[in-house]
Amino acid sequence: MSMITERPVSDSAGQPPVRTVVEDSVAPRRDVRAILSAYVALTKPRIVELLLVTTVPAMMLAADGLPSLWLVAVVLVGGSLAAGAASVINCYIDRDIDQLMRRTKRRPLPAHTVSPRSALVFGLTLAVISVALMATFTNLLAAGLTLAAIVYYDVIYTLWLKRTTAANTFWGGACGAAPVLIGWAAVTGSLSPAAWALFGVVFFWQMPHFYPLAMKYKDDYARAGIPMLPVVASTRRVNAEILIFTWLTVLTSLAVWPLGMSFVYGVPTLVVGGVFVVEAHKLARRVASGQAVKPMRLFHWSTTYLTIVFAAVALDALL
Repeated sequence: MSMITERPVSDSAGQPPVRTVVEDSVAPRRDVRAILSAYVALTKPRIVELLLVTTVPAMMLAADGLPSLWLVAVVLVGGSLAAGAASVINCYIDRDIDQLMRRTKRRPLPAHTVSPRSALVFGLTLAVISVALMATFTNLLAAGLTLAAIVYYDVIYTLWLKRTTAANTFWGGACGAAPVLIGWAAVTGSLSPAAWALFGVVFFWQMPHFYPLAMKYKDDYARAGIPMLPVVASTRRVNAEILIFTWLTVLTSLAVWPLGMSFVYGVPTLVVGGVFVVEAHKLARRVASGQAVKPMRLFHWSTTYLTIVFAAVALDALL
């Protein structure tokens, strides 16, 4: 609601001030909106969205069709809160390096939109709610995996691996692939070979997905003292690992095929896997020939690849 105030205004001839009515702006409302947006930004919504792309198809395959919509809703909410909690705590831990990197210096903590203490309380609150939700409405295995994923990402990866080893992306890959196992466990209360195979797809996929991004922003990581592989290794070495893990991703996705899947899954997975491999080799050839490296092409295609593969999982489960 706008506020009306009176302000004195003097004319140039020195006459007595005239009272004028001025309508104040709705700054408080805008401030609230900005603060809410900052808290949402701390949860890294794009990462949450990508994680959920893998969770629901895994649940559908585990249920051999459509699982209970109530269960899907619980896992989506719980999983979103868990991923958001992990991201918020990650922002709290990384606030010292985020302010040194161009890519991250506008995040809420480096920009001082949210205080570190408030961010930590927010993140821990989301974590408690997410685990409690999963424990109450799914089962202990799904809840335990949810808690383990949050702890692993923030304590093992963010606090330790990210700052100490160039293999941080590899060892941190378990966090990004955990939603597959969590969704499967929520439906069945156990983990089957198919669940672990899908976990492997997402696990291996994270290297050809993230290394191109790290290549583009390697100066940022170097400035912050983070030993990402593109910072400490040659471009040829990075591309060699991209090729290895791209092939492992595609081969693992094809290994899912005989685990109860039909051609509805197999054919599109084979096609997009072929394109994924071709794109990875194109990047390697550009590096070998000394051409300008355009790593973000592979980065964006990797997202498309994963989306199509898990859409095929969902469609196969339905049919």
